[in-house]
Parts: sequence; structure tokens; C-alpha cells
Amino acid sequence: MTLDELARTIAARASADPETSWTAKLLAKGPEKCAEKFGEEAVEAIIEAVKGDRDRLTSEAADVLFHLLVMLHSREVALSDVMAELARRQGVSGLSEKAARSKE
Repeated sequence: MTLDELARTIAARASADPETSWTAKLLAKGPEKCAEKFGEEAVEAIIEAVKGDRDRLTSEAADVLFHLLVMLHSREVALSDVMAELARRQGVSGLSEKAARSKE
């Protein structure tokens, strides 16, 4: 499954019954809850990365990606917009890009 496919699945499930869909249930709780859940999953991924558990990190990373896309959907930010931003940054030194953002 690609991230585009996952984003489409999330969009499709957004209007599902929250009693039968985790995605719909999470989205029904609002963007703040979606952001909170993304943060929880990110912390869990960090813990597994520090512990060096490759299998658990892989699982947690999948959760992070899923919950990132749910959070983006909750704020009507399309994955294509995020990908366009990454494309804009391509070929720019990470240090230069970060320095440019800190001047804003």
C-alpha cells in the first residue's frame, strides 16, 4: 500500500460510522484528538528506536504514518500538498532550508 492509497482509504472512511471505523471515530473527536494520537504514536516510535527493536519500530512507524495522515485529513491538508512541499525542498541543503525557515 502506498501513502496515496492510505490517504484515499482514510478519506473514504472519514464518513463511515464511528462505531465501526477507528478512522471515523478518531476524526469525529476532532483535530486536537487526532494530533494527540499522532503524538502518542510518535513517542512510541521514538521509544522503539532508542531500544533498537527493529520489528517494533517498524510497527510503530506504520502507526505514525497512519495517524499523520489522519491528522492531516482532520485539518484538510492533502498529502499532495505535503509532497509538493518536499519536492520544493528537494535539492536544497537541509541546513540551508532550516536556516531560511528560522529567518521567517
